[in-house]
Amino acid sequence: MPAMRVQVAIIGAGPAGLLLGQLLHRAGIEAAIVEQRSAQYVQARIRAGLLEQGTAELLAQAGVGARLRAEGLVHDGVEIAFDAPGGARRFRVDLKRHCGRSVVVYGQTEVTKDLMSAREAAGAKTFYEAEDVAVSGFDTNLPRVEFRDAKGSRTIEADFIAGCDGFHGVCRASVPAAAIKTYERLYPFGWLGILSDTPPVSEELIYVSHERGFALCTMRSRTRSRYYLQCPSSEDVDEWSDERFWKELKRRLGDIGEGLVTGKSIEKSIAPLRSFVAEPMRFGRLFLAGDAAHIVPPTGAKGLNLAASDVRYLFESLENHYATGSEKELDTYSARALSRVWKAERFSWWMTRLLHHFPEDGDFGRKMQLGELDYLAGSEAAQAAFAENYSGLLY
Repeated sequence: MPAMRVQVAIIGAGPAGLLLGQLLHRAGIEAAIVEQRSAQYVQARIRAGLLEQGTAELLAQAGVGARLRAEGLVHDGVEIAFDAPGGARRFRVDLKRHCGRSVVVYGQTEVTKDLMSAREAAGAKTFYEAEDVAVSGFDTNLPRVEFRDAKGSRTIEADFIAGCDGFHGVCRASVPAAAIKTYERLYPFGWLGILSDTPPVSEELIYVSHERGFALCTMRSRTRSRYYLQCPSSEDVDEWSDERFWKELKRRLGDIGEGLVTGKSIEKSIAPLRSFVAEPMRFGRLFLAGDAAHIVPPTGAKGLNLAASDVRYLFESLENHYATGSEKELDTYSARALSRVWKAERFSWWMTRLLHHFPEDGDFGRKMQLGELDYLAGSEAAQAAFAENYSGLLY
């Protein structure tokens, strides 16, 4: 087939790629999205569900905020519980009071559905089930994307390529090793998550630090709950029956678990935890965004939000370029994005260290955790810093 010409070729139809495509479409900038998986697979993926206020505002700017506003659950605070020596303690951090912002519970699956629907309605070019995707020429003025789909071999020529294809994608892997530096921290545990059609145990998220390990109570709606347990990375999800999960969750929740409604799981999985950053995020005319450039532990709920912030910076840079012909903002994209990335990495790492059981740290490590939790529970200044980071730093 003859080569297709667009202004921006986007690799990956996850939330980052779809959001960038939608913003570019509304700005009159032609973009094509290439995705390895099927549309059904992309839409069905179970992922995060907590949006910073800035992410919600960006989705509204993209014209896909109506259902979020109608169905999203706005939370002005978050709770933390821990098993202190004098008895279990539970306290609430008031996000609204400390920094004037809130967060919204709205599943990434729903965000993806909204973006896919908007793209389909616009008739924008999207290629699913693309095989043998390859990017090249991004160190020249004519970047190219080549792939195969059901209709044969295809080539897309573009001004720029946006690599939104995740941690295992082709874009970062196509960068010469000498041009990129990566930083990584692997954690010796994962999150065992369960999704159930049961009412949440609380109206707000509850983070739990227990001597047996971390637990999290969250939700997708007022009738659908999502719960997590810290477990060893070596665990097999098939060894966790629903009964075993609920029993262990109640043990870690203590008194909180008295109101827990249990039920049959509709999804169960174990997610590994890692911190990862690739620098820089620009290589000629190739730009990385989202999981292609960085991974955060889910503890601080930053993964999707950090991808959205990358998209915001990249969209504004591309919009400015096509409006003025200048590449000044494109030249600073990587530095601006990474400044926010590292702050989010720090907060997610800190929350992970604070709330999880690290066996290698022994009794001293646990005492340090309890001391910091006790400090956070009683310090307005500490809670203000927590609220500022948790709700999303200002742009």
